[in-house]
Amino acid sequence: MKTLLWVIAAIAVAVGLVATAIRSSAGYVQIVLPPYRVELSLVLVLVLLVAVFTAVYLGMRLVSAMVAMPRQVREYREARRQGKARDALIEALRAYFSGRYARAEKAAATAIELGEQPQLAAALAARAAHELRAAERRDAHLASLANPARDEGDSGPDKLLQAITGADLLLRQRRAADALNVLQALPEKNTAALRLELRALQLEKSWEKSLVVIDQLEKRRVYDAAQAGELRRAALAEHLKRSATDLLTLDDAWRKTPGALQRDARPAAAAADGYVTLHVDERAAEIIERALEASWDSELAGQYASCNAGTQQIERAERWLAAHPNDAALLLTLGRLCAREKLWGKARNYLDASLSVEATVDVHLACAQLHEYLGDEAAAQKHYRESLSLALLVLRRAGKSSLRQSTP
Repeated sequence: MKTLLWVIAAIAVAVGLVATAIRSSAGYVQIVLPPYRVELSLVLVLVLLVAVFTAVYLGMRLVSAMVAMPRQVREYREARRQGKARDALIEALRAYFSGRYARAEKAAATAIELGEQPQLAAALAARAAHELRAAERRDAHLASLANPARDEGDSGPDKLLQAITGADLLLRQRRAADALNVLQALPEKNTAALRLELRALQLEKSWEKSLVVIDQLEKRRVYDAAQAGELRRAALAEHLKRSATDLLTLDDAWRKTPGALQRDARPAAAAADGYVTLHVDERAAEIIERALEASWDSELAGQYASCNAGTQQIERAERWLAAHPNDAALLLTLGRLCAREKLWGKARNYLDASLSVEATVDVHLACAQLHEYLGDEAAAQKHYRESLSLALLVLRRAGKSSLRQSTP
């Protein structure tokens, strides 16, 4: 259109010049080609020159357009293909996040065929197939993601996409070891990779390694101090439980535990339980005592009776009772400690006091055992029935809670 306007403007200028020449000039042009001589008016020569220029210009434009036509057709087809491929990828993303996984997989496969972001489309297709529980198609998409048809190796972003997608889908199958192998191939892990690595380590029960990953995630502000602390305490407690296979291993694990966490209730409870299992009760009692002196925890106080470290435990527990007179777990602990030392009257008083504060299965069982030892079968049977009723009630509540959580 722009070219046509230029041509029209040039013709208009030429016509104007010719009209001006006709009105103001009577000159002529003489062309001599012996033995011929031709005389033409100046106006006619100008008209002929304009006509020749116009014909030559239009001819060149026509030839140029004919030469460029195949390339333009190819460009048009390529643009149309790219548009179709881009639309397919967008449709796949929209369908996936709308929960229409079959449609998402189909659209992603179309995008792969048309060459639109094949790595991204393959990752999307693999996730959609996984949601559809189509294991064979999912593995095929993952294979195409892991082996792109390229002359050179994977680029950084594509390799990261491959690793994150593969590890995530493996973890959904609870194949933690395979997921860790995939993630270990990454030269550098981003936040998403570290999150997946932490999940894999937790499934593999590699608690000591998970502590390192928790520290890294806290530095990247994925977790605040409270969240990281809770994860760290849980991981450390599990690590101490698994270290209770022999005394040397448990001593080494506890020695490596930071001082602040040694005085935390959860790791302290795990370590104390391990030492009791290994029959080192004095060490277990010391750990619980230090933790309770630093910060009171009723559940940890309830565990104190499992340590058989002598009569001094009663004295220390009674000092705690002065500060926590209505702690049902501490009263139960004192009742058990006194019963172990055959202080029957004190044991009964402490157990009755614990029962009055909070009736639990453990308190009723301790009362039943005490009355059974003292020969009061009727009272023992009563407490056994009460403990059984409470246990069944707890199980029913747990079952209802589990059912509510599993109901969509």
